[in-house]
Amino acid sequence: MTTKVPMTITGANKLRDELQELKSVARPKVIAAIAEARAHGDLKENAEYHAAREQQSFIEGRIADIEFKLSHAHVIDITRLTPSDKVVFGATVNLADEEDGKEMRYQIVGEDEADIGSGKISVNSPIARALIGKQEGDVAEVQTPGGIKAYEIIEVNYC
Repeated sequence: MTTKVPMTITGANKLRDELQELKSVARPKVIAAIAEARAHGDLKENAEYHAAREQQSFIEGRIADIEFKLSHAHVIDITRLTPSDKVVFGATVNLADEEDGKEMRYQIVGEDEADIGSGKISVNSPIARALIGKQEGDVAEVQTPGGIKAYEIIEVNYC
């Protein structure tokens, strides 16, 4: 039995869009490239054919991967969550580093949606695991390669 993986609506829609693009644009394009390369004759030494087949393999693998992820996704609409000061999946959390006071803001999202540059961290990341279940004013301790870091939860939003 495979467990459901949490994902925001935005993340699920992004995967669906990528799947649609792969099926309706990339797949037909690579099929046409394979047909064209076949027309050139000997396939053993046809670099265009081999490159197109490799691209096709990548596309088919990605399609299967996305379909699997979507079929096992537990899509959570964060706008329907009951607002509280408790950190849960989908929440956006404002933190302050206890050591230097530096503030940061993270949204806890599904693994495939994580993008640290956009302030989105995976629900499976050490910092997210330390934050889940805590409330505004609590301190979350995170084990890092440089030792334990402590972050105070300043604010929790559901947006």
